[in-house]
Amino acid sequence: MPIDRILVADDEESIRWVLSKALKQKGFSVDLANDGSHALELIKDNCYDLAIVDIKMPGITGLDLLDKVRELDNDLLVVIMTAEASMKNAVEAMKRGAYDYITKPFDLDVIDAIIEKVARARDIAGQVTTLKQELKDRYQVEKNIVGNSTAMQEVYKTIGKVAVSDVTVLIQGESGTGKELVARAVHFNSGRLGKPFVAINCAAIPRDLLESELFGSEKGAFTGAGERKQGKFEQANHGTLFLDEIGDMPLDLQAKILRVLQEQEITRIGGNQNIPVDVRIVAATNQSLIEKVQQKEFREDLYYRLNVVPITLAPLRERRDDIPDLANYFLSRSCTEMSVSPKRLSDDALDLLKSSSWPGNVRELENAVKRAVILSNDPLLTSLDFGGLLPAKEPCTQTGTQETSLEKLVDHKLRSCMNGIEGLEKGDIHAMVLEQVERPLIRLVLEKCRWNQVKAADVLGINRNTLRKKISELQIEMKRG
Repeated sequence: MPIDRILVADDEESIRWVLSKALKQKGFSVDLANDGSHALELIKDNCYDLAIVDIKMPGITGLDLLDKVRELDNDLLVVIMTAEASMKNAVEAMKRGAYDYITKPFDLDVIDAIIEKVARARDIAGQVTTLKQELKDRYQVEKNIVGNSTAMQEVYKTIGKVAVSDVTVLIQGESGTGKELVARAVHFNSGRLGKPFVAINCAAIPRDLLESELFGSEKGAFTGAGERKQGKFEQANHGTLFLDEIGDMPLDLQAKILRVLQEQEITRIGGNQNIPVDVRIVAATNQSLIEKVQQKEFREDLYYRLNVVPITLAPLRERRDDIPDLANYFLSRSCTEMSVSPKRLSDDALDLLKSSSWPGNVRELENAVKRAVILSNDPLLTSLDFGGLLPAKEPCTQTGTQETSLEKLVDHKLRSCMNGIEGLEKGDIHAMVLEQVERPLIRLVLEKCRWNQVKAADVLGINRNTLRKKISELQIEMKRG
């Protein structure tokens, strides 16, 4: 992490002038403060890589400023300047969190040495922070890749095999199958752990902007390029660059990607300097690249450079055995994220989830579970909680299937009613339920038979006198046919 911006705080104008001139000559951006209060305001309003601060200043002293920096939870490194080379000053400065201290008068070479030391410390701190984040991300990725099917076991084996090398990997699979998760797993299990993982979706960025996103640009390279910009390749240096939906990349850019793979260097737009890059490429697509090669829409030479190790992710409909594990994982995560009481999936819900086609794959399953959690107040999610949320299925043609659906509907409704009953005691639940089922059934059949009781009795399979008795008992209002 290079040093760019430095704050110098001292009540002596000569010290401020000398340090400012020397630091600016070396290319640093320098802000000046003539007392501690001014320095504190600058620190609150700006982001500095280093502050060089006098120990004694009017108002807020250098030591007090150290305390304020720590209160701000600021990772700013502070070097204290003191005219008294006493042990007391040195100990107190270090106790309060100073990175280092120097005594006046000092040689500018001392400042150079300290800046170099600070730069190394910041670089190490940045690597540690990156490594911690990567380890956290690795845990999340490995937790998020769920499935023990044969297809997923093959994916895990391939990840393990390619992790130790830097070969290019091409991940192929339909949208929603988890291609980026697999790309991250490749990175996090490789020797590049702790280095950047940079992702870019080639289909989501307009054609005329994609090149500058990938390779960067120099100031003034095109309208709106007000300053030099690093591209994804530079950002991913020593790490992994994930090129998602590479099948949508324009042909002219494909040629430039091929050159980077061959030469391991890039050139920013508007620049003439070749910049070496050490980047591992992991690409992904939901299209058949070999078909695009045949159609002259994708470069054949680039295809073979990318397809060194292919990883194919099967659609969810081809690994249905993973659906229960995935659904329960998404259910647990959704309940946690939404701060709702834990829920579980009924057997009929799992059967329905396993039997659905899932054109949107794992992502669609996750969204369906999340919606069910939001919409249902019951601790048990049944198949009815997913009705209308799943892809349309073939219409029922068998009587058995229809009877099962009706049974599930009644079961779900009864469960909702019974949730309000604290204890089951002697009563007329049976009669009440039968009445509520019989009334709409008889009314519907009569309506379909145009209120012809003889025909309705035949359809229902009961005696006409029994039907008349039911109409009276259930208080069904008869209408003219």
